[in-house]
This record gives sequence, C-alpha cells and structure tokens, in this order.
Amino acid sequence: MTQQSDQRETASRSRWSTALVSAFGGPFGGFLWIGAGRLAVISLMVFSAISFAITYIGFPVLPGKDLAWLANFSGFGLMILWVALVVPFAPRFQPDKWYAHGVGVLVLVFLSSPVAALVVRSFLFQPFSISSSSMTPTLQEGDYLFVSKTAYGYSRYSVPFKLLPIEGRMFGAEPKRGDVAVFKFPPNPSADYIQRIVGLSGEKIQMVDGVLLINGVAVGLEDAGTFAYEGKPARLQRETLPGGVSHLVLDLTDNSTGDNTRVFEVPEGHYFVLGDNRDNASDSRFTVGFVPYENLVGKAVRLFWNSNGVDYVARQIVNGSAGE
Repeated sequence: MTQQSDQRETASRSRWSTALVSAFGGPFGGFLWIGAGRLAVISLMVFSAISFAITYIGFPVLPGKDLAWLANFSGFGLMILWVALVVPFAPRFQPDKWYAHGVGVLVLVFLSSPVAALVVRSFLFQPFSISSSSMTPTLQEGDYLFVSKTAYGYSRYSVPFKLLPIEGRMFGAEPKRGDVAVFKFPPNPSADYIQRIVGLSGEKIQMVDGVLLINGVAVGLEDAGTFAYEGKPARLQRETLPGGVSHLVLDLTDNSTGDNTRVFEVPEGHYFVLGDNRDNASDSRFTVGFVPYENLVGKAVRLFWNSNGVDYVARQIVNGSAGE
C-alpha cells in the first residue's frame, strides 16, 4: 500500500493539468507545477529579459495596418505559447518538490507576477496608451509608451486604488518646463491625461493669436512645414520654450477658440499644461484647469508601439534634452 501510494504521489502531472496551470500561470507556474524548478527560474529570467529588451527597442508596426485588436488578443496568444512550451516537459519530471503543490505554485506565481507587476507599475514604469489626438504630432493615436514614476516622486495617485495613503508627495521632484507628463484629470481624478507642462507656479500664461506668452513674453515660434492630419495638410510649427526645450506643435486653423485667451495666473503648487495639437486639445485653457503637483503621475519617456501602424522611431524618446 505504501509503495503504491508513493508511486501515485511521484507520478508525472497530466498534460491537461499542466496545460491549465501553464496557460494562467505562465511558463514559471507551469514548470513549478511539474516539478522542474530550475527550468521555472530560467524561464522567468529569460522571458523577463526578453520582455524588457523588446519593449525598450520597441515592437515593429505594419504601415497603415490597424492592429488595435492585437493588444486585446495578445494575452490569448501568449497563453497558447506557454502551454506549447511547458506541456512537452511534463512526462520528464515528478512533482515531488515542496514548490510543486497547488498552494506553493499559487503563492510563487502570485509573488513573481501580480506583485512584481504592481511594484514596477507603481514605483518604476507604467505603460499608457494614447486614445486621442490632443498631443499630435508628438504623440499620436495608437501610441503605447512608458511613463517614469520616479521622475516626480510618489503621491496617492501613484499606486492603483490609492493604496499609498499619503498627502502631498514622497521623494518629490519638480517637473521641468516642457515635460510631457501624465496626470490625473483635476475635475475627475479617475481619468488620466497626458499633456505638456508650459507654465510653472507663480507665472502668468496667455495665448495671443496662437502664440504662447509666459509672463508677457512670447515664446519662440517658427514654421516647420506641414503635417498630414486626418487626410489634410495642417500647419506645423516649432515652439521653443524658455530653457531651450523645443518641440513641434500643430496649428489647424486661425482664430480658434484657444488662440486668444485671458491671462492665467498659475497658483502655487500647480502647473499649466497645453496639448501640442493646439486647436484640438482640452487643456488648462479649458476644462483641465491648473494641475496640482499631487496629481502628477509620471513623466513620459519612451514609445514602444503604435497599434495603428504609424511609424514611431523618430518619436520614440518622448522627452528629449533641451533643444531637441
């Protein structure tokens, strides 16, 4: 009886159970389940390195092809890949290790996946996607990018579900003029916005005939050709802010609603933001208002894909150095 019991306990995992665990727990969980601890660790390290490398280099796009659906179904493709990778190894190992039992696998997968992802997204980098044209041409619809959480420190909005119950910011750093930043929409902090910081605390901001004035002084603005916007040519301009940050802005029409504004006095601890698509952006001139320092989520740093097939190589580094 004892010998038969030992044989049952050390029998290889079935292919069906291995497939199920691998699909939802990835190769790390799948290899743990079949008792292949070394392969589990190797797979975790290899696929983590591949993920970091690919996202840093960027995913290729198919010019003119809308692949937004791919982002929604990529998870299913990965599940199939994990199953195909782990299942062939199931007969070669016995689940006789401490980590090969259900609770052990669950705990280790949870620690290596959701917890690790939460830590990375909360304190290092968080991915965002662009669903509007308010930052065209710098950011375009379908862009996927990483935002640095370390750039401005941490507030209650840094961690999902406000799990960081603090007032103000920890390890805070002031944003610089010209930064493209993600922030919580002041009237409704559940929504994320991404725009360019042009006005700092205590400054007076105004738009006159489509030109940005900071403390009554016009910033540098020169024509830079045209840009194909919604199938039509639009006027492209290069704006240079005090401090040397230079970037492109889009001018769709003369005398638009936001081309001439009152003088905005930026309160202490707040910032004034504008979209680079000056005639089609809801920014501090309109519903956004002044952005509190606490509402800053992070600084946009790098594009890694565009789901609409738009080439992004020349735009991959979002916040370049002054003068770029």
